Amino acid sequence: MENSNEHRYARAKERVENIKSFYHNLIAYCIVIPLLVYLNFRTTEFPWAIFPAIGWGLGLVGHWMTAYGQNPFFGKEWEERKIQEFMNDKEF
Repeated sequence: MENSNEHRYARAKERVENIKSFYHNLIAYCIVIPLLVYLNFRTTEFPWAIFPAIGWGLGLVGHWMTAYGQNPFFGKEWEERKIQEFMNDKEF
């Protein structure tokens, strides 16, 4: 029983760390991207700031999906199936 509680605590702590990391990433995005846009429009006519905004934004969406367990490719069901598969594998 105690081992189960320790396991649940460790998973909860890991999830909180992932969520905290996501919010740090989001805050950095909200600070850096407007600075890049400002720099972009002060220096050139070509809107190059869109590229880091889109790239970082896609990474941010991936980070959100991981932090909140909303990943459609490697979600909780997939993770549980793989854990069971490895636990049932005698050669593992």
